[in-house]
Amino acid sequence: MDYTQKLKDYIEEERKVIDTLNVEEISTVMNVLEETRKNHGRIYICGNGGSGATASHFVCDFNKGVGIYCKDKYQFICLNDNIPSMLAISNDISYDEVFSFQIDGVITSNDVLIGISGSGNSKNVIKAFDVADAVGAKTIALCGYSGGKMKEMASYSVHVQSYNMQFCEDIHMMLDHMMMFVLSNELKNA
Repeated sequence: MDYTQKLKDYIEEERKVIDTLNVEEISTVMNVLEETRKNHGRIYICGNGGSGATASHFVCDFNKGVGIYCKDKYQFICLNDNIPSMLAISNDISYDEVFSFQIDGVITSNDVLIGISGSGNSKNVIKAFDVADAVGAKTIALCGYSGGKMKEMASYSVHVQSYNMQFCEDIHMMLDHMMMFVLSNELKNA
C-alpha cells in the first residue's frame, strides 16, 4: 500500500492550521513564562491523554532545555505525572478534581497554571483554572476546536483553530518545542 499521498494531504492540511497561529499570543505567553521564572514562581501544567503527554514534555524541555542556560531556573510541575496521586484522587474524590485538588492551598498569585485541551472543555482542567483564579494566579489555555470554556476563562491563550484532535495535539507539542528553542537560544546568547 502506498500511503504517500495521504501523508502529503495530512501535512498540507496541518500546514494550513499552522498558518493561522497567532504568533503575538505565543510571544505574550513566552513573556508570562519568563516573568514567572524571574520572579521564582511555579508553573503548573496539566492535560488529559495526549495533552497530558505534552504537559509532561513541557516540564522536561523547560526545566532542563531552557534551565541549562539560566541561573534562575524554571519551576515547571506537571500535575498529571504522579500516577498514584491521580488514581487516589480519582478513586476517593472524583476525576474532575484530579488537578484542582493538587494545587488547592499550594498555588499562589505568583504562579501560573497552563491547561492543555484539544476541545478546551476538559472538566478537570476547568476546575483547576477555578482554583488558580481564586488566588489570582495567571492561567494559560492551550486549546483547539472553538477554544471552549478554557479560552473564555484563561488570562492568556494560544488557540489552534482546528477541529482535528491530531492537528491540535501536534501543534500543542510544536508550541512547546518552538518556545523552548527560542527561549533557550535567547538565554544562551545573552
